[in-house]
Amino acid sequence: MAKQIKLRRRGKGGTLYIVRDVPVRYRSVESRAEIWVNLNTDDSTLAQQKAPGVWSDLIAGWEAKLDGNTADAEKAFEAAQRLAKARGYRWLTTGDVAKLPRHELLERLEAVRMPNGKADMQEAAAVLGGMKEPPITVNRALELYWELAAENTRGMSEDQVRRWKNPRVKAITNFVNVVGNKVLANITRDDMLDFRDHWSKRLAKEGMSPGSANKDIGYVESILRLVEEKKRLGTVLPFGKLTFREDDDERKIPPFSEWWIKTKLLASDAIAALNDEARDVVLAMVNTGMRPSEIVGLLPQHIHLDGPVPYVEIKAEGKKTKNKPSRRAVPLVGVSLAAMKRHPVGFPTYRFKDRISDTANKFLRENGLLESEDHTLYSLRHAFEDRMLAAKIDERIRRDLMGHSLGGRQRYGDGAPLATVRKLLAKIAH
Repeated sequence: MAKQIKLRRRGKGGTLYIVRDVPVRYRSVESRAEIWVNLNTDDSTLAQQKAPGVWSDLIAGWEAKLDGNTADAEKAFEAAQRLAKARGYRWLTTGDVAKLPRHELLERLEAVRMPNGKADMQEAAAVLGGMKEPPITVNRALELYWELAAENTRGMSEDQVRRWKNPRVKAITNFVNVVGNKVLANITRDDMLDFRDHWSKRLAKEGMSPGSANKDIGYVESILRLVEEKKRLGTVLPFGKLTFREDDDERKIPPFSEWWIKTKLLASDAIAALNDEARDVVLAMVNTGMRPSEIVGLLPQHIHLDGPVPYVEIKAEGKKTKNKPSRRAVPLVGVSLAAMKRHPVGFPTYRFKDRISDTANKFLRENGLLESEDHTLYSLRHAFEDRMLAAKIDERIRRDLMGHSLGGRQRYGDGAPLATVRKLLAKIAH
């Protein structure tokens, strides 16, 4: 049971007060040695119920004041916002405070008055909006973003975090190179249009896809918006209608044809010169459609080869999966089963590293094993999906195997048994 806070009454039948010595820790920010706090009730039971919360708010206010005693403008600003909240007020700028109804303005003025009649400057900065908004530049916003967006990297491996950060660093670097390291509040619509024009020229000159530009623009927007929101800067960022139109055909990676897989990729010695781990990652994709990152992310405990139905599990263990449907079990057949038998503990050379696609694609390209310039290693995944469709395999089974959602529908049950799925895949296996 929580210890009761001692209360005192002022006058016979008067209201009850918390009366306590100010803790030593807060003597530098509280001039009173003893503090009386009116609980605005003469009911002892109600007063005891209110007292812990009121005392907690006092502590929060003192802590905010301590944090506000700093030369760090950002920390001082955040402390002022917390102090206002601890005092029961919404943070407002000085201009917004001045626009409040007269009774609310007077209430705030009274709240910052000390017993000697003077104003407490820290209280005034917080409650009356006297603390100035800190100038956060674009580069500083990126530094703040890593902490503010930390929940997005929860469960990621070290390499996944690196790959998550790299395009965002590149986008901000590109933006700063075009418009400069400006304070967020000073970014104009012309700045954003200049950044778009920069990308428009690159697309024309370098033959890049619109998707590259759109990613850069999207990363800049999401980073600056999150910092503005979380830091409550009250800045209107001039985004909107900046991305380039993408042709659906340009974004689609085509599947390998059945003929190409049989006569080229699986031809004798076609990929024999590829190192053994990379070679078997390619073969493991053929009859599973797994993403390359999913295959190299398999841990020994995810690979089950001894039971009546050999299969692998894709789990968020040691890494983060693309999404919840990506966590699944995939039966092994044909060349994919043989590849996994050669690697019963997985692929440690490539595990949690962003290298397998580059290695495999370079080999396939240099050895004439890509069916067109648009084909990549990922084309095996798309080919697997097309083969299942041609074999009229049930849509739920196809989506489960590919790690796709059910198109907005609720996923009920565990899906088809692995033995059933394996029989279906055996009919289309290489």
